[in-house]
Amino acid sequence: MLKKIITKFGGDPNKKKIEEYLSVVNQINDLEPSLINLSDEELTSKTDEFRNRLKDGQTLEELLPEAFAVVREVSKRTLGMRHFDTQLMGGMMLHGGKVAEMRTGEGKTLMATLPMYLNALPGLGVHLITVNDYLARRDARWMAPVFNFLGLSVGVLQMGSRTEGGKKAYIVDLKNDHPQEDQHQMILVDRKDAYLSDIVYAP
Repeated sequence: MLKKIITKFGGDPNKKKIEEYLSVVNQINDLEPSLINLSDEELTSKTDEFRNRLKDGQTLEELLPEAFAVVREVSKRTLGMRHFDTQLMGGMMLHGGKVAEMRTGEGKTLMATLPMYLNALPGLGVHLITVNDYLARRDARWMAPVFNFLGLSVGVLQMGSRTEGGKKAYIVDLKNDHPQEDQHQMILVDRKDAYLSDIVYAP
């Protein structure tokens, strides 16, 4: 009943929010042609540019369209995957502190790179929590090319596997070819070092 009253006098709040998201999606899409023409070096330098603009007083919300557009372009170059408009909207929802439900196979792992990159720009670190050790390793390795391209480090925390000094932790190093799955493309480090990464995946 309350929703009907709100809708009658103020319109459907969900519809209004979706229209806001779609407006930002259009901004992101409009930026795509200009980013396609940038060199890898110019695209990588966007991280420093965004951080300088934050220091000059811009907000994450103001940077969001450009930052999301940059992540999508980098994803195309490194992973061969382009974020769909629905993933852009999901990224906006997560950035806004909302729950974004997506079915299996709809691209949650890729979608999460958008708000993670944006919120890593202030240099305080961003944590993504997944359901187990394996998925933390898998997703970190899978998405690391995007973050590394943009100058961000990726750490991985593990809960179930212990070493003599405590629970395991890694820094993703895509050049490290290791025969053990749990160390392939990763370097074992102290947990405090993993926590200092720009992006941290953890179960």
